Amino acid sequence: MRGNGRGRAGAVALAVCGALLTGGCSGGAGPAAGASPGGGSSPTAGGTASARPPGAPAKGSVTVGREVAKGLGSPWGVAPLPDGDLLPDGDLLVASRDEGTITRVDGETGALTVVGEVSGVAPGGEGGLLGLALSPSYASDRLVYAYFTTESDNRIARMIYDDRKPQGQQLGAPDTILRGIPKGMIHNGGRIAFGPDGMLYAGTGETGNTGLAQDKESLGGKILRMTPDGDPVHGNPQADSVVYSYGHRNVQGLAWDAEKRLWAAEFGQNTYDELNLIEPGQNYGWPLAEGRAGKSGYRDPVAQWTTDQASPSGIAYAQGAIWMAGLRGERLWRIPLDGTRAAAAPQAFLTEKYGRLRTVVATGPDRLLLSTSETDGRGTPEQGDDRIVELTVR
Repeated sequence: MRGNGRGRAGAVALAVCGALLTGGCSGGAGPAAGASPGGGSSPTAGGTASARPPGAPAKGSVTVGREVAKGLGSPWGVAPLPDGDLLPDGDLLVASRDEGTITRVDGETGALTVVGEVSGVAPGGEGGLLGLALSPSYASDRLVYAYFTTESDNRIARMIYDDRKPQGQQLGAPDTILRGIPKGMIHNGGRIAFGPDGMLYAGTGETGNTGLAQDKESLGGKILRMTPDGDPVHGNPQADSVVYSYGHRNVQGLAWDAEKRLWAAEFGQNTYDELNLIEPGQNYGWPLAEGRAGKSGYRDPVAQWTTDQASPSGIAYAQGAIWMAGLRGERLWRIPLDGTRAAAAPQAFLTEKYGRLRTVVATGPDRLLLSTSETDGRGTPEQGDDRIVELTVR
C-alpha cells in the first residue's frame, strides 16, 4: 500500500522483479503472456504465438539505485547534460511545470540550482512548462528547447543556456520556433525529443476538444515533426505541414528503438491507454477508436492498459524494451519488443513504491532515470517529493 510501501531506497539498492499482475519473481521465460487481446483489467500485447518469439526476454528486472534528486516541484521534462559523464556524475536540467523554471541538478550531490525562468509560461491545469530537449549541437550552440503553455496557446521555443551568468539569469529569451498548438486545462501533450534523424518531434493533446485529433489542419492531437528551426521537414506526410501522425488524444511519451522506429504513449479516456508504433501519415483513431478497435483505416496499439493501470506519460527504450512511466497506475511498465510487436505481455515494476511517475529517460544501455509527479496537484506528496531515482534494467 502507498502509505507504507513507497520505498525510499536512498543508497541501498532494491532489486525488483515481478510478473504481470503479481508481485512474484520468475526465473524462467515461460510462454508468451497476453499473446492475444484480453479483457477485464489486464494489460494486453499484440500478436499471437504458441511460444515466446525471439526478441527481448519475456521477463526483465529493475534494480533501484541511488536517489539522484529530491525536493523538486512539479517536475516534468528531464534533460541530461552532455558536458559531464553519464550518471552517476552527469548533471540534469529539470522543468518545473507549475513554477515555469528550469533547475540544474548536480549529478554527484543532488544540489538544486534554478538556472532561470522561462518567460511567457502560464501554468494552469495540465499546462505549464512541460517537455525539455537539448539541441543535437548543444556542445556548440548551448540551445535548450522547451514545450510550454502560454495565455493563448502551447508553443515550442529554444533558449541559450549560459551557466557562466549569475544563478537564476542563465536562460536567454525564448526564441519561439512553433506556436499555435491548441491549449486547454487538460490534454496539452508536451513531450519533445530529437529523433535519430536530427529532427524535433512533439506530442500534443486535443485539449478535450476531440474533433481536433482528426483535423489535419490543427496541431492538436498529433505527433509533429519539424526541423530544429520549427519548419516542416521534407518528406512529412503533408507538404508544408509539421503534422506527422494524427488521431491522438494526448501524447506524452516519445522514444526510438534500436532500429530507429518511433514509439509513443497515449492517454485513453475511460477504457484503454496505448503504446503505439508511429508511422508517418497514419491515423491512430481518436475519438473514433480507443484501444485495439480493429477498425479499418485506424492503427491499433501494440499494447494497451486500462486507465487505472497506466495513464502513461514518459517512455524510454533500453535492453530491447520500452519502459513506460504510469501516473494514475503508479508503476513502471516494461514492454518487451520483437521488431514491431510486443514479444510478451507488459510487466509492471515499482507498483505504488514512489507514487505517480512522470518521466523516464535512458542514460546508458541499461540505465534509466525515473522522475515522480506527486506535487502536480493529483498526488499525495511525502517528505522529499518530488524525486528522481536511478535504475538499472535488464
